[in-house]
Amino acid sequence: MNAPTKIPNISVTTGPIQGSKKMYLEHPKDPTIRVPMRQIDLDPSAEEPPYLAYDPSGPYTDDTVKIDIQKGLPRLREGWIMARGDVEEYAGRTVTDADNGYAKANRLVPEFPNLHKPLRAKDAKAVSQMAYARAGLVTPEMEFIAMRENEGRAEARRTQGGGQPFGAILP
Repeated sequence: MNAPTKIPNISVTTGPIQGSKKMYLEHPKDPTIRVPMRQIDLDPSAEEPPYLAYDPSGPYTDDTVKIDIQKGLPRLREGWIMARGDVEEYAGRTVTDADNGYAKANRLVPEFPNLHKPLRAKDAKAVSQMAYARAGLVTPEMEFIAMRENEGRAEARRTQGGGQPFGAILP
C-alpha cells in the first residue's frame, strides 16, 4: 500500500463555547453514565435562569479534557459493550490503496496511529439496542438516552409558562 512520505500536523479547535458552560448529568446508580449538557446563559434583561440543553459537542468543549488527535477520543462506551459479553474483537483487515481512493503522493491520508480491533457478535447474536430492548434488557446506552430526554422534558416544562392555550387542552 502507498504510504504518505510526510505526516501532516493536525490540530483541532477546542475550548469552551462563549456564553455557556459544559456540565454533566450524573446517573444516580452508575457513575459511568454521564450525560453532557450545556448551561446557556441568557441576557440579564430576560430575568430568566440559564437554559439547559443537551450538548453533542463531545469532549472538544470540555475544559477538563486534554485532546490528542494522535490518540483519538476516549472509548467511553467500551466498558458497557464488553460487559455484556456478546461481542469479541477480531483482527479485521489491512488498509488498501482503495481505502485512500487510490490517491498518490501528497493526496494520501495517513493511517490513524491508534488503531483498535473491530468487534463482532459472538454466536450469531443480535447486538443492537433494538435486540436488547426486545429481550427486556435495559442497557447503559438506554439509560443515557432516557436521562437526556427526561432532562429535555423537565427543561421544557420549566421554560413553558404563560401564553395562551387558545382552547387547546395541553398536558
